[in-house]
Amino acid sequence: MSEQTPSQSSPDLDRLRTRLDEVDALLVRTIAERQQIVAEIGKVKHAAGGQLRDFRRERQVLDKVRNAATDAGLSPDLAEEVMRRLIGSSLTTQEKDRVRWSGTGQGRRALVIGGSGKMGGWLARFLADQGFAVEVADPRQPADPAPWLADWRQSPLDHDLIAVAAPLGASAAVITELAQRRPTGLIFDVGSLKTPLAQALRNAAGAGLKICSVHPMFGPDTVLLSGRHVIFVDLGNRKAMAEARALFSATSAELVDMELDEHDQLIAYVLGLSHAVNIAFFSALADSGAAAPRLAQLSSTTFDRQLAVASQVANENPRMYFEIQNLNTHGGAALEALERAVARLTAAVRNNDEVGFVSMMERGRGYLAARPSGRGAP
Repeated sequence: MSEQTPSQSSPDLDRLRTRLDEVDALLVRTIAERQQIVAEIGKVKHAAGGQLRDFRRERQVLDKVRNAATDAGLSPDLAEEVMRRLIGSSLTTQEKDRVRWSGTGQGRRALVIGGSGKMGGWLARFLADQGFAVEVADPRQPADPAPWLADWRQSPLDHDLIAVAAPLGASAAVITELAQRRPTGLIFDVGSLKTPLAQALRNAAGAGLKICSVHPMFGPDTVLLSGRHVIFVDLGNRKAMAEARALFSATSAELVDMELDEHDQLIAYVLGLSHAVNIAFFSALADSGAAAPRLAQLSSTTFDRQLAVASQVANENPRMYFEIQNLNTHGGAALEALERAVARLTAAVRNNDEVGFVSMMERGRGYLAARPSGRGAP
């Protein structure tokens, strides 16, 4: 006698599914209506010169949603999670509109050297959204349609803006050649490190170029710049700094001015240390041998969050990440600090040193609690 499986269709089940489809369609229409209202709000805020993001208003919205969810018998956490996604989408829409409305690049031309790379492509799109007529110079043809040169040296360099988004070694050579040709437009690089570029940048500034150095502290997949940082390195040309900062003024990114010598000291920890921790984490997992398949079946809040970050790091360009570690003259200090921390942790566990272990955690808790938040949670 063959086993009978439960029926996947019945009048009651079909009726409930029909109602569910109707509710889903209503949800989609309601979300679309919300997005239209958000776009109108964005226009009003822009016209009034208001800020893109109002954290107090976001908190009010989330509190109302949680209360409404409780009254409706819905999980407040689920309601807040959904609303946070909608708020993020709304802010993204408003920020893109602001960048477009700013018209910073209207009637102006930009050249992105290395514009076929990931970050170069992001920058080319960002400038195009502001109205710049963007030209890309890269040995590879860009994925996005744009006027393209295989070799930037073929250009007359008569652009209002020239952005260098090539690999670090190539960027230094490009900046050196630009200093010899002396274009009159704004020039900046977007390198993650400045040590390999420092001499070329100083020489270009000394040659009278309108130049500064920029470091967007986010990846090319970033959509919303709220809570993100953009670093502007001053090379002594106030006009260059002002023009570069103006490119991001329509966003809600945090704009940070910095001296050239200070940049890589801080980046050694902000990027170098964080990358190293995650590389060590997924390398340890990869070396776990037979445990690896079993680990894939397990889950914990901390493990899942760390695994998510490590997965993002693992999917980045390994050669670029090696440059960030290898070319930063200050990077050794951060790696040595990591080595000492792992050694202290290992010694505390092996030596049954509960006092030392607790001391490490309490010291870290105190440091993290005292650290000012750069993201301004609502």
